[in-house]
Amino acid sequence: MNMLTDWFAGLDPSLRLYWVVAIVASVVFLIQMVMTFVGIGDADGADLDFDAGGDADGGTLDAGGTLQLFSVRNIVNFLLGAGWGGVCFASVTGNPYLLCLAALLTGCAFVAVFAFVYRQMRRLEHDGTFRLDESVGQVADVYLRIPARRSGEGRIQYSFQGSVQELPAVTDGELIPSGAKVRIVEIVGDHTLLVEKV
Repeated sequence: MNMLTDWFAGLDPSLRLYWVVAIVASVVFLIQMVMTFVGIGDADGADLDFDAGGDADGGTLDAGGTLQLFSVRNIVNFLLGAGWGGVCFASVTGNPYLLCLAALLTGCAFVAVFAFVYRQMRRLEHDGTFRLDESVGQVADVYLRIPARRSGEGRIQYSFQGSVQELPAVTDGELIPSGAKVRIVEIVGDHTLLVEKV
């Protein structure tokens, strides 16, 4: 332990600062990663979210949300990059201003890379929720015959993301027998579909 403290005490004060920032940010980053993988939370509880309109709406980094510029996660990513950038570039340049610039640029690069990775991961999320309006224009199979001219309801089977939905349906045309193919034209009422024979 004495060797470690002697080595640390012998460092230039600015380099000592980069080492402290790098180690602390690395520990916090690892804690965030463990919390994310365990599912404890997003580890972004104290976000200040700003979009182009200046509206703080709690959005995310997905395509339609806001860019979380000042979030706990991004601050940690910046400090992680700046700390390790300062440690790594210290042997390349002896100029403290160039070293500071290199560390700041590395921190910004870390934020950009992690934001890109996070955005790609968000795109992989899959929402399997069935929405009735997504069925309009799709082809379905008639399960129970559909009476002519909206004189009664039949039932259709519509395949949605690997699951089959059975839904009530009516038609403006002639009777449609079981087994026929129909196209969903619109939603009538709360959950009934207007269909036409294909």
